[in-house]
Amino acid sequence: MHLHAVTVLVDDYDTGIAHYVEDLGFRLIEDTDLGAGKRWVRVAPGPQGSCLLLAVASTDEQRAAMGRQSGGRVGFFLHTADFAGEHARLVARGVRMTEVPRREPYGTVVVFEDRYGNRWDLIEPVDGRIPDDFARQE
Repeated sequence: MHLHAVTVLVDDYDTGIAHYVEDLGFRLIEDTDLGAGKRWVRVAPGPQGSCLLLAVASTDEQRAAMGRQSGGRVGFFLHTADFAGEHARLVARGVRMTEVPRREPYGTVVVFEDRYGNRWDLIEPVDGRIPDDFARQE
């Protein structure tokens, strides 16, 4: 078993695709018209692993949850082998950093927010990975 996708609420499919693909550097995996204004839209940061399923918020409750799906905590984690390059690219694309990059025992990290307010960690892990037994408080 593996985690295939995580739903992220967006305000509009095309705006969401543009943000994740153009600003964050993800790739569009699928954009299928389901009829009645609904689409199955998947984006991913790399060729393997889980993806995001972009879902347009269609109720007041969903719109209120957009960008706060993890209650204000970091909810998404991106690993990179080129922190400096990825960080510079995100800043150049206007992505909002909530802090300056810092070194932690597990690697170099910075928190940023996507267009919707979801908080992300961009991490270059020490030795390419974060130890399984490393517990971290947000």
